[in-house]
Amino acid sequence: MRYLSCVLVFLLSGCVGIPNGIKPVDDFDINRYLGKWYEIARLDHSFERGLEAISAEYSLKDDGGVNVVNRGFNVEEKEWDEAKGKAYFVNDENTGHLKVSFFGPFYGSYIVFELGDDYEYSMITSSDKSYLWLLSRTAEIDTALKQHFIKTITDLGFDHGSLIFVDQTANF
Repeated sequence: MRYLSCVLVFLLSGCVGIPNGIKPVDDFDINRYLGKWYEIARLDHSFERGLEAISAEYSLKDDGGVNVVNRGFNVEEKEWDEAKGKAYFVNDENTGHLKVSFFGPFYGSYIVFELGDDYEYSMITSSDKSYLWLLSRTAEIDTALKQHFIKTITDLGFDHGSLIFVDQTANF
């Protein structure tokens, strides 16, 4: 439950803006984005601290929004943590800029700033560059994608020295 309560901190401090130098992807297709994603890397933040085997699952809501289910294994407590939220497009459905909420009316930016051609990976940030995720359709990525990710985020001014690579291989 720590995961759920800490998500509030992120959302209360967030907004739906876009940081300087970041451009959401154009020609975004939510139907191709739906399904399960594995968290490969992130910048550290309190609401995922101590979690491994993290995944995100996206599905359509009846009202046109997106259901969000984030799940991770808390290594210290030896139990799964789960947070359920909702997301909606900020402007239009062809732009990878959504607002996401895990608690009531408070929303934070979810900005997809790079996608693989086949939606095999996704780079995401929020309203400032202190939040960053690399998601993949597979639990492991190749060295070339890892190097591309590090170069991309370095060029964009993210704190690449603080990256955490998530253990997706352990049998929890």
